Amino acid sequence: MTIDYAPTQKATDRAAAIDRLIEAEQARFASRHPKSAAAWARGREHYLYGGPSHWMRRWAGGFPIYAEAASGAHIQDIDGHDYVDFCLGDTGGMCGHAPEPVTRAALHQLQRGTTMMLPTLDSLWVGEELTRRFGLPYWTLTTSATDANRGAIRIARMITGRDKVLVFSGCYHGGVEEAHVEIRNGKIGMRNMIHPNAVDHAAVSRVVEFNDVAALEQALKAGDVACVLTEPLMTNFGMIPVEPGFHDALRRLTRETGTLLVIDETHTISCGPGGYTALNGLEPDMLVAGKAIAGGIPAGIFGLSQAVAERMWQIVPHANPKQRQSAHLGIGGTLAGNALTVATMKAVLEEVLTEANYARMIALATRLADEARALISRSRRPWHVTQIGARAEIMFTPKVPRSGADVIATRQGDLETLLHAFYMNEGILVTPFHTMFLMCPASTEEDVARHTEVFARFIELLEREGIAG
Repeated sequence: MTIDYAPTQKATDRAAAIDRLIEAEQARFASRHPKSAAAWARGREHYLYGGPSHWMRRWAGGFPIYAEAASGAHIQDIDGHDYVDFCLGDTGGMCGHAPEPVTRAALHQLQRGTTMMLPTLDSLWVGEELTRRFGLPYWTLTTSATDANRGAIRIARMITGRDKVLVFSGCYHGGVEEAHVEIRNGKIGMRNMIHPNAVDHAAVSRVVEFNDVAALEQALKAGDVACVLTEPLMTNFGMIPVEPGFHDALRRLTRETGTLLVIDETHTISCGPGGYTALNGLEPDMLVAGKAIAGGIPAGIFGLSQAVAERMWQIVPHANPKQRQSAHLGIGGTLAGNALTVATMKAVLEEVLTEANYARMIALATRLADEARALISRSRRPWHVTQIGARAEIMFTPKVPRSGADVIATRQGDLETLLHAFYMNEGILVTPFHTMFLMCPASTEEDVARHTEVFARFIELLEREGIAG
């Protein structure tokens, strides 16, 4: 369904009304955050795009809040405001802010050395636990999920001799060039306003719509795709659930065409201790995760199946104990698998991302989604809510999308911006790229109730202004 407001005066009036409300919310934000505004002005003097990461300018207030401290599911800013944090560092903080087990492990390891480019005994436990949770026997640690995806892609090319990576339109897999593409208006181009980088994407990438088995089959039949890189369900373009039978078809087609299947669980690890993969019995050739896996310490992981590992060993054998092993495979780094990361990862896997904590997180996400749906139904708005595991999303579209094309056709970016700015003024933080909520072990019933109250007042604001849709 395409929402087409453009040709009518009513649509023009509606857009103008939303713009006025955005301006009012941003003015309210500026008046409430003078210290953050001043800090942002200073930051722009020395950072390329204002902050330590250019992503930090994406918040809808007009400039970001500057954080003073964070604990559990709350953040305090330098202007003295407290926020219920449903963004959680866009999943990097899914363990909560400063969880005691992670803090304890980090402090202990900091006193014993951070990075030595040597393994520690903790790494033995972590490797065993990764296999237990995700089912793959062999693992490599990296500094981010981006690096893990790059490693998986490189290995796929090494053992298949193929050059292309297939991704789904609307995906996001970090700073991986092969995934910076999407289909828009029937044509393949750069994803989400990413600027070209002199990469011939026609040579390295192939892109199809998610849930489209026929398009997937056609794209793989040439036999030149090294791997399919995919989330189990899409979470970065608005949440797009997987349709029944799609994973079975994906696994069958990749095996038939000799294509490796790489599943990126960086976001969908919110589904349970072993992510969506373990919960649904998927059988990837490689699996990637990052962000939350070390409690907010930069880290990524990727695992290999027995068959993929054996193919790698044919190209780069196990180290000969009589000969120095110098092949670095074109992946890794001196900080990868450092002692601090491994120590915090052990704390996360052993004490934080547990079955009991997942049960609480998922129950809270279910309550938030149910209460948001009830408000939407009561106001007769053409919106929907998707909830999977400990993650939920409000989308200003009438139906659950089945592909990136559906999101492009129905998304209302101005309304999202207004909601985000309103939320920030009312002490709620959500993922700034779209309206996604995530629970952590420290999230509470009171936090969810606070969101329900604020969302209800947002709907009332639209009703007072006569803004429909």
